[in-house]
This record gives sequence, C-alpha cells and structure tokens, in this order.
Amino acid sequence: MRPVHTLRPALGLLFLSVLVACSSGPEPDPRRLVLVTQPQADGAGAQAFAGEVRAREEVTLSFRVPGKIAERLVDAGAPVRAGQVLARLDAADLTLQRQGADAAVQALKAERDLAAAELVRYRDLAAQQLVSKSLYDSKKAQAEAAQSRYRQAAAQAGLNANQSGYAAIRAPGPGVIIQSLAEAGQVVSAGQPVFSFARDGGREVAIHVAERHLSFLRVGQPVAVELWTEPGKRRAGRVREIAGAADALTRTYAVRVALADSGAGVHLGQSARVLMADARDVSLTVPLSALTENAGKPAVWVLSADGRLRKRSVQVLRYGARTAELGSGVGQNEWIVQAGVHLLREGEAVRAVDADNRPVRTGAAR
Repeated sequence: MRPVHTLRPALGLLFLSVLVACSSGPEPDPRRLVLVTQPQADGAGAQAFAGEVRAREEVTLSFRVPGKIAERLVDAGAPVRAGQVLARLDAADLTLQRQGADAAVQALKAERDLAAAELVRYRDLAAQQLVSKSLYDSKKAQAEAAQSRYRQAAAQAGLNANQSGYAAIRAPGPGVIIQSLAEAGQVVSAGQPVFSFARDGGREVAIHVAERHLSFLRVGQPVAVELWTEPGKRRAGRVREIAGAADALTRTYAVRVALADSGAGVHLGQSARVLMADARDVSLTVPLSALTENAGKPAVWVLSADGRLRKRSVQVLRYGARTAELGSGVGQNEWIVQAGVHLLREGEAVRAVDADNRPVRTGAAR
C-alpha cells in the first residue's frame, strides 16, 4: 500500500486541473461601457398646429335638376365604387317632358319634310315660269324656317334626354360618403348638396396658421404629423398648399399637409398635430452631463462609425436646469456620451448602450 504522504501532491494537481477546466469560457469584453444619447430638437424652435385628417379630393354631390328625392341608396360612411348610383329623383315629370319633346320633334320633322317637298315643286314651276319668283322665294323661306324649328326641337329633345339622366347621382370615382345631407321624400333644387364625397387616395391634414408663421412656411417643406390616436408616433408629411389669402373671419391661412403614408390607421376626420421646425430658431439640446471641455471651450464625446470616441467642440447657446441648447457642433442623428465624460480618452474603443440598455450599432466591426 502506497503511503498517504505520497498521494497528496497528486491530489493537489488533480484538484487544480479541475478548477482550470471549470473556469474556461469566453473572455469578457475589455472595452468600456458608456451610456449614449442623441441630441433632441429644442421645443422652443418648433411649432405645433392642430388639424384634421381630410381627403386629397373632396366634392359635394348634388342633382343637376330640381325634383323630389325618390330614394337614397347609401348612408354616411359607406364605401362606393365609380359610377354607383347613390340617389334618384322622382323622374315622372322628366319622363313626360322627354316624351313631349320627342313628339314635337316628330311633328316638326313632318313639317320640315313637307316644306322641303313643296320647295322642290315650286322650284320646277319657277323654272318653267309658271309661278312668280316672289312666291318661290316665299316657299324657300318657309322651308328654311321649318328646318330651323326642327333643329331647335331636336336640341330641346336632347336636353330633356340629358335631364332624365340627371335624375340620378352617381359616384364620380371610388371613395367614401362623408356625410348625407338629404333624405328620401325631400324636394331639392338643382345644385343643392345631397352628399359629401371623399375620393380614395391620398390623405392630408388641414390646419390653419396665423400670419406670423407664414415667414417660415413654404410649399414642399417637410413636417411631422402625429395622430391623437397614436401619441408619440410621427408620420412624415410635407406642406402641399398654402392659401393665398387669410380667412375673412378667423384671419388665419389654410394650409394642407400631405401625408407620405396614408395607409392603415389614418381615417377621415381624425384629429392630428402638425409639427414643424421654425427655420429662424433651429437648435438641439443635450444633457448637461454630456458636456466636457476642449481647450477651455465646451465639447462633447461623439461616438464615431468605428466605435471609438472623438471629442468635438460645440457652441452652447444657453444653459438650462438639466439640458444645454447647442447652436452647432453635432447633428440630430449622432450619438454622444451623456455620463462619465471625465473618464474617457480620445480614440478609446467603447461599447455603447442607450437609456433602455440596448446596444447602439454604429457600423464598427465586432
């Protein structure tokens, strides 16, 4: 049997090898972990306007002839297709007018044909000098007058035929009925609104701005739109139209903002806010803790594309309780370190996370 004192070194070596095997694994990332943020647009340099979602094309539909509404076939909110009949008038009177016009055309046609036949006979008699030239001229005038009366009656018959078609309102295209303004049994005049119709397609936000805001508004200007039903979610838009004159009552200017994406979640009549930067005062804010100094001037640490830190001088317009307003030096899409700035070094490689502890990727190799 081997002595116990000879086994102790062997047992120690075995225990040490087990510890080494258990501790093997990936080496920790030696890079410093930093908290980063992006500069935010200063609220003082932005304007918010309340508005309403509207269709790009909205029209009021009405009958082109007066009469009594016999039936209304759609309700407010109903989707419709192009050419669909929306309402009809009682067409009894229009039908009688059309029949009377057709009968007048037939009568005048017979009168025209008779006058033309007599003109031919009198022309032959005048050539043989059996009737006077004045009588022939009289028959010729009668034939021309009969022809004119016939054309007038034919035109009136065509008008009456068109009016019979005007007894129905048809959808001018695919869209939705916004509002119904008349009911069956109601007597309406020509041109009286019966439906408010919105064509399918682009959606816009209608806002009104005061005169003092016109100096920084232009057609095509990009803006952000936020629906009240989707707080915090901003949609891209652009200024499509600016009214040429102020409203006589409100003294404000009507502005239309076209939405780039008018798909799901955008409904007619929704309340919305249009956010636009004032071009006279565009600035960004950063936390006070993000500021350091470079040669005695304010600076921040910017996370570059290679994952390293670069110190950059900035222009501070004003200091607040928790933030500083910058005039230049960084962009809104750049990432800056917001804590522990006095511990950092130029060109240092770091691991960056945002306020939600999510890794920030800048294109650096991993």
